[in-house]
Amino acid sequence: MHQTKELGLSILQKVLGAEYFAKRQASQNAFNVEMRGLVEEYCFGTIWGRPGLDARTRSMLVLAMLTALGKGAELKMHVLGAINNGCTVDEIKEVLLQATIYCGVPSGVEAFRAAEEVLNQLNLIPKA
Repeated sequence: MHQTKELGLSILQKVLGAEYFAKRQASQNAFNVEMRGLVEEYCFGTIWGRPGLDARTRSMLVLAMLTALGKGAELKMHVLGAINNGCTVDEIKEVLLQATIYCGVPSGVEAFRAAEEVLNQLNLIPKA
């Protein structure tokens, strides 16, 4: 296996957690194997593996970008990653609020719904 891909797999497992990673690996098939290889090697190995930013900062950037793009399903996965990378619930909320102002309220509302779903599953949102 290529060294960058090995690094990417290691980072991917750390960011998304062992449970998610195991489900992901179990669902690999002939159709998705090349796309996943691309993500593992270039997204996580080449970019996430760079020394310029820590994983926590990268997670916050990804949350903001996914909010801008309106990608709720991917955002859910990366909320879990942000928690795994040491982001607090308040930091995630602040990133989404900041992104809402620049990306628009509909994108922000969708991002909040996605994040809230994950954070509730993790029992990280206290009752009001």
